[in-house]
Amino acid sequence: MNIKTFVKKAGPYVYMVPAMAVFAVFLFFPFFKTIYLSLYKTNKMGQAKLYVGLLNYADLLNSPSFFNSLLVTAIFVVIVVSVSMLLGLIAAVLCSKTFPGIRIFSTAYALPMAIASSSAAMIFKIMLHPSIGIVNKILGFHINWISDPKYALACVALLTAWLNSGINFLYFSAGLSNIDETIYERASVDGANSIQRFFFLTLPGLSPIMFYTLVVNIIQAFQSFGQVKVLTQGGPGESTNLIVYSIYRDAFFNYRFGSAAAQSVLLFLIIMILTLCMFRLEKKGVSY
Repeated sequence: MNIKTFVKKAGPYVYMVPAMAVFAVFLFFPFFKTIYLSLYKTNKMGQAKLYVGLLNYADLLNSPSFFNSLLVTAIFVVIVVSVSMLLGLIAAVLCSKTFPGIRIFSTAYALPMAIASSSAAMIFKIMLHPSIGIVNKILGFHINWISDPKYALACVALLTAWLNSGINFLYFSAGLSNIDETIYERASVDGANSIQRFFFLTLPGLSPIMFYTLVVNIIQAFQSFGQVKVLTQGGPGESTNLIVYSIYRDAFFNYRFGSAAAQSVLLFLIIMILTLCMFRLEKKGVSY
């Protein structure tokens, strides 16, 4: 092989070098460093000092606090994904028809995606204040929403669902625009009402984008942190101690970087397994 042929074949791979370098520094290195730290006891600076093998994982699997964080996270993910997708779908259907002011409504529905979670959490915290909050004023209640274990998780989940609804609205709007309008006309001629058209035409037509949105929303929900940090800091008790916040607390408050790394690895495995299972089920529920 001469030099000219080699350069011609290797050329496309050279363009990948900058991207792979970025991935190596910001993705691959932290990933393998986390696996490495999960096998060690560390000092307060996060430096590996004592090799303990799988002991960090064994401690987690015998920890009631860890299993509580898994349960809390599972409930949180279910609420966030279901509510955010429902809000996005309803908003997209409402804006699928042309009417005066459609751009204003579309902008308003998509706006949550542009709001930082910490900023929204601060506003939400004022709204839920037991004495001056607008929620209690409107409902006539005197509930300390984010300090009561019965309501704290639901409050954080609903805030997160609202924040995620903006991007879901854009996804579903794009999906609705790709559905052929003639199928609705034919269905109307055949006597189908609006409810039948929605369930038998719109939802099947949106199934690919709904599958994509479901996967993205589950991953985003597992990674939620800012709103928990601002609103509840994992409390009251451990009622909002999501696994991501548990990782943060173990690493930067308890200085147990090895345990935090082990939790990170387990979280990665949970998300990977869920994603693989959803892709296996894709063929049964998605029609292209």
